[in-house]
Amino acid sequence: MSADYQVQGDVAVITLNNPPVNGLGLATRLAFVDGLQKAMSDSQVKAVVVTGAGKAFSGGADIKEFGSPKATQEPNLLSLIAALDNAPKPVVAAIHSVAMGGGLELALGCHYRVAAPGCSVALPEVKIGLIPGAGGTQRLPRVLGVEVALNMIVSGEAIPSEKLASLPGQKLFDVMAASAQSLLDEAIAFARKVSDVRPLPRVRDLPCKHPLGDAYFQFARNMVKGMSKNFPASAQCVDAVEAATKKKFDEGMVFERERFINLMFTPECRALRHLFVAQRAASKIADVPDTTPSRNIAQVAIIGAGTMGGGIAMNFLNAGIPVKILEMKQDALDRGLATLRKNYEAQVGKGKLKSDVYQQRMSLLSTTLSYDDIAQADLVIEAVFEEIGVKEAVFKKLDQVMKPGAILASNTSTLDVNQIAGFTNRPQDVVGMHFFSPANVMKLLEVVRGVHTAKDVMATVMSVAKKIKKTAVVSGVCDGFIGNRMIEQYSRQAGFLLEEGCTPSQVDRAIEKFGFAMGPFRMGDLAGNDIGWAIRKRRYVEKPHLRYSKTADLLCEMGRYGQKTGAGWYDYHAGKRDAMPSKLVEDMIVKHRADLGISARKISDEEIVQRLVFSLVNEAAHILEEGIAAKASDIDVVYITGYGFPIHRGGPMLYADQFGLFNVVQAMNRFARNPHDDAQFWQPAPLLARCVAEGQTFNNVK
Repeated sequence: MSADYQVQGDVAVITLNNPPVNGLGLATRLAFVDGLQKAMSDSQVKAVVVTGAGKAFSGGADIKEFGSPKATQEPNLLSLIAALDNAPKPVVAAIHSVAMGGGLELALGCHYRVAAPGCSVALPEVKIGLIPGAGGTQRLPRVLGVEVALNMIVSGEAIPSEKLASLPGQKLFDVMAASAQSLLDEAIAFARKVSDVRPLPRVRDLPCKHPLGDAYFQFARNMVKGMSKNFPASAQCVDAVEAATKKKFDEGMVFERERFINLMFTPECRALRHLFVAQRAASKIADVPDTTPSRNIAQVAIIGAGTMGGGIAMNFLNAGIPVKILEMKQDALDRGLATLRKNYEAQVGKGKLKSDVYQQRMSLLSTTLSYDDIAQADLVIEAVFEEIGVKEAVFKKLDQVMKPGAILASNTSTLDVNQIAGFTNRPQDVVGMHFFSPANVMKLLEVVRGVHTAKDVMATVMSVAKKIKKTAVVSGVCDGFIGNRMIEQYSRQAGFLLEEGCTPSQVDRAIEKFGFAMGPFRMGDLAGNDIGWAIRKRRYVEKPHLRYSKTADLLCEMGRYGQKTGAGWYDYHAGKRDAMPSKLVEDMIVKHRADLGISARKISDEEIVQRLVFSLVNEAAHILEEGIAAKASDIDVVYITGYGFPIHRGGPMLYADQFGLFNVVQAMNRFARNPHDDAQFWQPAPLLARCVAEGQTFNNVK
């Protein structure tokens, strides 16, 4: 059973009990209907209270049933709410902690609602490409007013119960309980109080109008259009709420349901639902169960006060964890501290951070020039220069000074974590924690698992990631791990496109039109072109067979490292990020093309996008087959959260699945025939070839 039934005198209590958030899965729905029928047929029961066990009233749909027949099997959520609508005895929702999506819609179907303070209330369906599908767009405007309800539905953001209860004229909550602890008792007392009230109040019977009518909804559409590019659900939310003001309730329900079902089958909805499930799945490690004990992380040390070290420190300070930053020289420490303060002060200046919170966070920060001062830290993260000799010196020193059981983490973006672990006598305590720049902003954290990394270290780091609000994805050890190994092939293709006839701005425009946050050349200028240059120099020695375009090297030889030097692939005004095409760079590309004996050809945006995206896909297929990534959806999470891949396309692996892997391979075969490209690279990875041969996709391959 996924719902408990008890009778307390003349009040029946139905408790949703499907951890962790009482998702409304089939078993829960069946048990709920069973309890409701018992209560209605028991002459001793005068009223019913519905609540949720544990830490939620209900979080809505059960994500384990997404896309399965169980999700719509009777009794579905609409049937549950219809049973409440027709119940001959009053039903009171006792809402606490979380009431979201279908959970809130269920509560809106009850006759009365008693809420605890501190409850998060939301209809977040728009975040997975849908509109509410069980009456949310029809009932919420009737209890909160059209504008408040539409803002909640279009944004999908959670609002505290106290804030909603304070709105003038609100009919969402009949009573605010004194506390979560007293909620059930207060709800039962309220149920007894209203047990004889007839007729029973129903949300569906409340009026729903906006004084400005059509003018308001046109304004709302214009606002939503500007904010929700590539996502059709937001505009459909406006249409559905408008229907609540113009149609009879039952007609509005049909209107809402039709649009819900139509959206369910759009590629955008599939992409967002895929990402929703993928992000939760990424935190699970097959051989590290949730019961694995983790180490206590009360103090963190960071080696290096540069841009990366300071950004990493901010994550922990924001989470209330004390941080000590170590540098070798006082002036470097002072510069790093000044940058960190500047970042916080910018947030204060924009009103995003209160001054007292800023001071509180800074009070958790200390600095040192001595390794001895960090010896008692529970976790130490090095963020020093990306060179193996530098890493070796740091880890040998850490091995000497750190207390037993301390976790030693490297922020390396490409280097061998097993080799780094080998610099210590405690390889089980060494792990990669690859933050993305700027580290205080970017959500992605690649957790690199060495061959000797202990399971409790993995459990601890994944838990810490959640605490500092990062999306953690586990990677095995290889050059570049998941993200940077793939981006190298993407960058190689971008270089070949220049040699064959493109300009940097043409390539960037095409991929940005596809939906990337930034094209490869703008991205290079932002990150620093000298970083890629250093990696290529290493590749020329380690992998002499691998061909690169020399245009990027020629650019760096011109001293054009990007925004930090005011010139890269683009020109920049002093202190600004306004990328302007550079005649100097375009002339350099033309000369280099002539030196190679290549005649420029016209290259379509379609070819640009496919070469860039499918280079990611083919390399990802190798990564998946080698076990560097555990599953295709992990790769999608890496690229959505760390590399600006368009969210509405779901990540490179889902995009390839939807494009059709057969079609991907056909395109790759065309690219392999291009004499100026790398024919060997375009040989389909064995996993990709197998998927095509067996008619499988990356996301269901066994």
